[in-house]
Amino acid sequence: MLIRYKKTFEKIAMGLLSFMPTEKDLKKLQLTIKEYETEENLQLFLWKEEDIIGLIGVQMSDDDSSLLIQHISVNPSHRHQGVGKKMVKSLKDMYPNKQITANDTTAPFVEKCDFC
Repeated sequence: MLIRYKKTFEKIAMGLLSFMPTEKDLKKLQLTIKEYETEENLQLFLWKEEDIIGLIGVQMSDDDSSLLIQHISVNPSHRHQGVGKKMVKSLKDMYPNKQITANDTTAPFVEKCDFC
């Protein structure tokens, strides 16, 4: 299930974000987390089963009609089990009236999610 990011999940979120190709540098990673904590149009969600095993970060459009998936990451030991697709589907279910889009980094994965 998707849960909203809270400061108490910072280390877990940073660990999951670090699997993104654009978030390898510690300073960049810290800046990204800070942006999710402070920017109103950015939302970070964690995927929790028994443990937190995934993360999806979105940017709301200015006109509130769409969501841009900026980050999507799954713990390597839980990959190829449909977790990423479940996160995208849950996001779509959470925001049924919004169009889901992706950036250059997340597009190859999001395009595989046929329900978007």
